[in-house]
Amino acid sequence: MAGNFLMEVVTPHRLVLSQEVEEITAPGAEGEFGVLPGHTPFFTTLKIGEVMYRAGKEERHMAVTWGFVEVLPDRVTILVEAAELPPEIDVERAKRAKERAEKRLKQLSLSPEEKEFYSSMGALERAMNRLTVASRRR
Repeated sequence: MAGNFLMEVVTPHRLVLSQEVEEITAPGAEGEFGVLPGHTPFFTTLKIGEVMYRAGKEERHMAVTWGFVEVLPDRVTILVEAAELPPEIDVERAKRAKERAEKRLKQLSLSPEEKEFYSSMGALERAMNRLTVASRRR
């Protein structure tokens, strides 16, 4: 199906992106999903991951954290805690965050009940996602 739809990515602090796109793939909490123009409406949650969107022949990526997505036939709204485009990602900072999270995880008893374990795993996942998206810079 040819055509475009509006994709908006919003955090509590800013509008990250508002653009006409042809396709989106996103990291849903239940698995990755794709959206094309005219998609059946739905609402779902997002997990930490990479959103890919295509406008014309150009494929672009962004790092996102937890949030929600509303899909309508002509519009997709992504509401997340944080979203970063590749040029916005501070690679050195992400590497340091990854190292800190790995160090904390090694120091923990790794009991799944410990809040620090989950906090450290989330920090590690966010850092690794940011590094992956940053590596896609052109």
